[in-house]
Amino acid sequence: MLKPKLLVVLMFYCGSLSAMQLNSQNAIVIDERNGQVLLEKNADVVVPIASLTKLMTAMVLLDSKANMGEKISIEEEDKDQLKHSRSHVPIGSSMTRREALQLALMSSDNRTAAALSRTYPGGQGAFMVAVKSKLIALGMGHTVIREATGLSPENTSTAADLVKMTQAASRYPEIADITTASEDSVTLKNGRSREFHNTNRLIGKKGWDILLSKTGFTNEAGACLIMRVKLADKKATMILLNARAGSARWTDALNIGKLLGYKEEIKAKTVRRHKRHR
Repeated sequence: MLKPKLLVVLMFYCGSLSAMQLNSQNAIVIDERNGQVLLEKNADVVVPIASLTKLMTAMVLLDSKANMGEKISIEEEDKDQLKHSRSHVPIGSSMTRREALQLALMSSDNRTAAALSRTYPGGQGAFMVAVKSKLIALGMGHTVIREATGLSPENTSTAADLVKMTQAASRYPEIADITTASEDSVTLKNGRSREFHNTNRLIGKKGWDILLSKTGFTNEAGACLIMRVKLADKKATMILLNARAGSARWTDALNIGKLLGYKEEIKAKTVRRHKRHR
C-alpha cells in the first residue's frame, strides 16, 4: 500500500510527463523499474528510423561472432549512392571490424556500416537473413529493415518497437560502451589518424548518466534519438522520432530528463564592475 504522499508524487511525476508538449512527432518513455509508459505520442505509427538502424546492424554483427580484430577495407561500393552523404572515412581505408563498428555507432558513419554488412560472414544476403531473424526474435513485428545504414526511407519502425531494440542492444557491452563514448581516434588511409566524436551532444554532459545512445537523421525520418538513461536513480528508455529540427530533439530530451530528475547546472552570473572616471 503506497503512502498518500508518495502516491501524490508519483501521480504528479507521471502526469507532468504525459502532459508535456513534444517537438518529436513520435515518442515513448518507459520506466525500466516496472515497464510503465511515462509518456507516449503516436508510439504505434510506422515511420522511417534513419541511423537508429545501426543498432540492429551492430547486434546482428556481434551475434555472428565475426572476428572483430580482422581488417576490412572501405570500398567504392560502400559509398552512399542514395543520398550522397559525406563521410570522413576515405575510400581505400583499412581498419578492424571493431573500429568500423565504433565509427558506425559513435559518429554514425554510413560507409563503415555498409562495409560491415558487405563483409558479414556469408555476405550481404546472409546479413539480411540475420536481420529478419533478429526482428522476429525480438518481437518487432512493425519494423522493416532493408539495409544496414538507415539511409533508405524503407527502414521503418514504431517508437514502441524501438524500445525492444534499445533494451536488447543494451545487453551487448560493446554497444553500450561504444555508444556512450564521447570520442575516439582511428587511423585511416595513408596512416593518418583522425578524431571522431559522438553525435549525441548529451554524452559527457554533467548530470547525465547515459547507458546507451544512438542518433539518426534523414529528411524523411527527421531528427531521431534513442537513449537509455539513469537520472536520480531512475532508469528509463526514451525514443524520440521525427523532430523537424536537430535542436528540437535535444530540447525534448532535456525536458524529459528534468522530469526524470536531471537538474541543470545554473551558472552564477558574473558581476561586471564599471570603473568610475573622474
